[in-house]
Amino acid sequence: MFLWLFYIFAKLKIYNMSLQVKIMDAMKSAMKSKDSIALEALRAIKAELLLAQTQSGSKIELTEEEEIKILQKLVKQRKDSAAIFAEQGRQDLAEPELAQVAVIEPFLPEQLSTDKVKAIVAEIIAEGRFSGMQAMGQVMGIASQKLAGKADGKTISTVVKALLVK
Repeated sequence: MFLWLFYIFAKLKIYNMSLQVKIMDAMKSAMKSKDSIALEALRAIKAELLLAQTQSGSKIELTEEEEIKILQKLVKQRKDSAAIFAEQGRQDLAEPELAQVAVIEPFLPEQLSTDKVKAIVAEIIAEGRFSGMQAMGQVMGIASQKLAGKADGKTISTVVKALLVK
């Protein structure tokens, strides 16, 4: 009996909440608390997830890696927008963007510190015996795969540049 129930739960993925279910729950609580900024950010996540799911042409759920990439893209867009608004002296527009970043980031896995990224990139450089800036593309490719979802590309890029210049 227990195995049969576990099989049903596994098929329905009830035991492991997907990102879409978490987003819907967060949307419900944002609606109840009338938090328009959180609601806007959560609706953007839901729209991007649905768009990605329909673009793949299948009804199968997105993988966790694909979901993380989408969330990282949304965070990056909002941070870039906030930076542009701040440069132009429009704090009134920058603040909601940063507030949306604060809503989206809890759905991402914890990001590695710069020191940990440095350690991993140094290990990659040592294993491949890379040296000089001409090897940056190769190191970035390996590091991006190894650190996918754990660190943003800008951090990885600055660390790779710093370590290859030495």
